[in-house]
Amino acid sequence: MGMFDNKTILITGGTGSFGKKCVEMLLKGHAPKRLIVFSRDELKQFEMAQQFSPDVHPCMRYFIGDVRDKERLYRALRGVDYVIHAAALKQVPAAEYNPTECIRTNVTGAENIVNVAADLGVKKVVALSTDKAVNPVNLYGATKLCSDKLFVAANAFTGCDTVYSVVRYGNVMGSRGSVIPFFIDKRDAGETIPVTDPRMTRFWITLEEGVNLVLRAFEISTGGEIFVPKIPSMNIMDLAQAIAPGVETRVVGIRPGEKLHEVMITAEDSRNTVDIGDYYVIKPDMALFSYHGAFAGTPVAEGFAYSSDANSQWLSVEQLRATLKAQGFDVP
Repeated sequence: MGMFDNKTILITGGTGSFGKKCVEMLLKGHAPKRLIVFSRDELKQFEMAQQFSPDVHPCMRYFIGDVRDKERLYRALRGVDYVIHAAALKQVPAAEYNPTECIRTNVTGAENIVNVAADLGVKKVVALSTDKAVNPVNLYGATKLCSDKLFVAANAFTGCDTVYSVVRYGNVMGSRGSVIPFFIDKRDAGETIPVTDPRMTRFWITLEEGVNLVLRAFEISTGGEIFVPKIPSMNIMDLAQAIAPGVETRVVGIRPGEKLHEVMITAEDSRNTVDIGDYYVIKPDMALFSYHGAFAGTPVAEGFAYSSDANSQWLSVEQLRATLKAQGFDVP
């Protein structure tokens, strides 16, 4: 029997791109007792229930709620074994314009998950993070940094048996509101492709790879770790070329809150980071609590930083195009 078989799993923000892929993969490869989609949009839940119907998949549950609402979480998490925390406000411009809303969802929501999971005896919680939480320059990144700190520190709760850990990765190919469908729409409309800066680089991961990282974190986490996958980088001009070869681009400049390059592990984190093959693991600072997790990995060199511009893995135009085709995108 696998780890997720006959278990109750709840996904916050479960109607998002990640949640849909996670549900698909859990139903395909595992036999959960209950699989709960927790989100606040009834229309998205209705639409998702057409794809993953409780009539076909009796384990499916659809639960309306908001991570800001602690009382509702007490209802939703009762009897739950594992929580995947994917709910967040993540659009950078919207967060800058609506800062208190972003804080309530990304920080207060994380705090609510931590406390309710501890009170109800949830076995493990894995929270999704982002490269924008590292040395943040926008409010979204700052709130996700706070969220990461909350989940790591939660393992210091006296008498709490719940295990909390974090996964951190870069841009997800084709997620809602991301640059790939945006470029495709511009191409199909016969418009020029707006590029922020020709030097810009980003980490890239597929939805399936993101889900696999989360499921792996459930298997090997002992509490307080931040799991970082080894994934490729690519240049924004190569992305434009892969999607719309020959289409004119125009440089529009870096938007407020954006970086030229992203970082997933800082030089300061290197002292607590080990390389375990496909992933890096940032272990919690020993001064925070008595961490006893052991990973058969190699400590990275002090001063090591994992940044998108200094990455050893790069996607070429041809590789990106092949990956996008495999994901179902309309590219040449």
